[in-house]
Amino acid sequence: MAYDFKPFEKRIKEIEERAGKELAGIRTGRAAPAILDAVLVESYGTRVPIVQIATVNVEDARTIRVTPWDLGHAKEIEKAITVANLGLSVGADEKGIRVSFPELTSDRRAQLLKLAKEKVEELRTELRVARDRVWSDIQKQEKDKLMAEDDKFRAKDEMQKRVDSANRQFDQALERKEKEIAG
Repeated sequence: MAYDFKPFEKRIKEIEERAGKELAGIRTGRAAPAILDAVLVESYGTRVPIVQIATVNVEDARTIRVTPWDLGHAKEIEKAITVANLGLSVGADEKGIRVSFPELTSDRRAQLLKLAKEKVEELRTELRVARDRVWSDIQKQEKDKLMAEDDKFRAKDEMQKRVDSANRQFDQALERKEKEIAG
């Protein structure tokens, strides 16, 4: 009997998606709208993401333009970005809010690189935990005579292929982030 890897594949996909979000949230000297994804703005009594009340565009390499659909939200958006403490310069004008990314120092680049590596290592740990659960389940199925010993080792190889593929994805994402941080 072949082992069902669908739940494991789903978990790997969740971890990979989180990797993309976590790495996108690490600010580099280049303007990236994704950094504002986690910022919530007070709007009509509820807290909503900026993208639900404004358009977010890259104006140039180091500037993002946030254009609220209702200009009455401009002050709230400016305040939310400032309070989020992202290390960005925020200023309002007649068109909306301009968010500027300061130039990175070499110390800051080193800190960002270290942070990116830590995030990837956390994700690898999550992946290892998921892998260990699957391996335990495979061994249990073999012990309960639901799977032959040969099938157990085939399933282990299949599981490891999926883990290796996910780790390659993490390596590639980290490599891209390192290049982005280096400028």
